[in-house]
Amino acid sequence: MSIRPLDGITVVSLEHAIAAPFCTRQLADLGARVIKVERPGGGDFARIYDTQVDGLCSHFVWVNRSKESLTLDLKQPSAIAALKQLLKTADVLVQNLAPGAAARMGLTADVLQKDNPRLILCDISGYGNDGPYRDKKAYDLLIQSEAGFLSVTGTPETPSKSGNSIADIAAGMYAYTNILAALLQRGKTGKGTVIDISMLESLSEWMSFPMYYAYKGAEPPPRNGASHATIYPYGPFKAGDGKTVMLGLQNEREWVQFCETVLENPALAKDERFDRNFKRNEKRSELLEIINTCFSKLSSDQLIARLDKAQIANAHLNDMEGLWKHEQLKARNRFAEVGTPNGPIAALLPPGLNDSYDYRMDPIPAVGEHTDTILKELGLPESDIASMRASGAI
Repeated sequence: MSIRPLDGITVVSLEHAIAAPFCTRQLADLGARVIKVERPGGGDFARIYDTQVDGLCSHFVWVNRSKESLTLDLKQPSAIAALKQLLKTADVLVQNLAPGAAARMGLTADVLQKDNPRLILCDISGYGNDGPYRDKKAYDLLIQSEAGFLSVTGTPETPSKSGNSIADIAAGMYAYTNILAALLQRGKTGKGTVIDISMLESLSEWMSFPMYYAYKGAEPPPRNGASHATIYPYGPFKAGDGKTVMLGLQNEREWVQFCETVLENPALAKDERFDRNFKRNEKRSELLEIINTCFSKLSSDQLIARLDKAQIANAHLNDMEGLWKHEQLKARNRFAEVGTPNGPIAALLPPGLNDSYDYRMDPIPAVGEHTDTILKELGLPESDIASMRASGAI
């Protein structure tokens, strides 16, 4: 097997839900050993959000493959002692506990880096480790709201949340990239660092286009459902067979091609009502009537054929079944298989084809599956492990 970029790196994670687990799963994809610390008994509460994947949770199987599960009741001194012993040789500590929880357990940089100066600590929270919002509870939908995402997403009548956990995903991605940067920096300095990741700041970065569109108090982009807020035609259109086709024009050259090849109405390209994007944007309803008259006579396949001929960007409006069956994903062999406590399941390979190594695609752990093994690695005798189990510390 080829060497992966993070082979030999050990990550300990006090994690739950999505943001931290998504970060650490990506580190595991690159070869890191990820030790997931869970509560004895139930473990990560995200294990029981649903039972959609052969009795397992859809959220959990997505972000927890290739990890080891260590159960510790961190309210008990023996469990905290074991965790601190583990962190003496770890490379990274990731945590997305409630604000202040890690500090109350003594899991601060001042304490941990005395024993392990190379340790990288990454805190993921809703609003960051200081400021007036520091102690507020922060769930994905609430951050979508605070970051203005809902103000530009949905229909004119109804703000709409993202269909996935976009704030958690943004925070997980920035935690992942910051940790990679910290590992590179440690290679130069020999010292670990502290990383403070905020869900609000992560999603705010992704909101920068609408922020700048509303620069200095300008009118923000309107909510237009699946249509583009400022470019037209760009969004969903119905074909004559009732199916929806997505299409998008980016410039005036494409507008001419759209008129000539798709609408088969070359004169429309020179119509002064529509000859610039801002005019088409202002007169959406008039132009939509013309487009619908043409599209109603075409099946979705015929419409896509015309769009392809005109080199106009287009897409099917897929549902989840369509994504599972997507011919492009299958053609590029993007599906693998991973083990779970309930048997093997299909899993997407991480984005990015790499010709020098294979991604790690190991099983999703059962709660506490690796507890004894890890504690024995730390040198704890069987009697101490038995005592911890008897007291509920593991």
